[in-house]
Amino acid sequence: MRKEKLIKSSVTGVFCALAFILTVVLRFKVSFLSFDLKDTIIAVVSLMYGPLYGVASAGIVALLEFLSVSDTGVYGLIMNFASSATFAFVAGIIYKNKRNFKGAILAVGFSVISVVVVMMLANILITPYYMGVTAKTVIGLIPTLLLPFNFCKALINAAATVVIYKPIRNILRKSGIEQKSNNSENNLKKNIVVCVVALLLIAATVVVLVNILGGKIEFFS
Repeated sequence: MRKEKLIKSSVTGVFCALAFILTVVLRFKVSFLSFDLKDTIIAVVSLMYGPLYGVASAGIVALLEFLSVSDTGVYGLIMNFASSATFAFVAGIIYKNKRNFKGAILAVGFSVISVVVVMMLANILITPYYMGVTAKTVIGLIPTLLLPFNFCKALINAAATVVIYKPIRNILRKSGIEQKSNNSENNLKKNIVVCVVALLLIAATVVVLVNILGGKIEFFS
């Protein structure tokens, strides 16, 4: 048990570092909003080890971003944590109780819905203080900016999680870091179809972000 906890903590630390690197290297900007793919990595931790590890990872990565590359201060810290923790917790709690292909799809699906709801509320309650505007002004941004942005953000992270989760888990198992599972969800054809659909969904959502919402993709050196 002690060895297992040490392995989980070590792997979680590596994934937190990877999530932070993604935050620094690649970012999508739409108006004053931005997101990266750190939620995908954090969600993988939550699916593997449970929601508490996912929420802890969300806190660590948000704090690292706040202390280094963030230009939005405490506002950014709160919003980043709220988004990442919600996504990871919902995915982790559902998948923990239904560890199969259907459970994974339900997990990321409900994560998308949960993130959108939580971030709408967070924007209404917190953004007015950060931007120096009224709550009514922020509410006016919901249909044209906040709702589509947060939905696209959550959808990309959900699809990316579906693509990378199983390969990463398989690599960890083959390397001996993780124990082999008795769950026989190894239908290659189904996995390929799901990955192709997820990748197409990511591509379509990026097109919406860039061409409809007027966003841009930024690479940091």
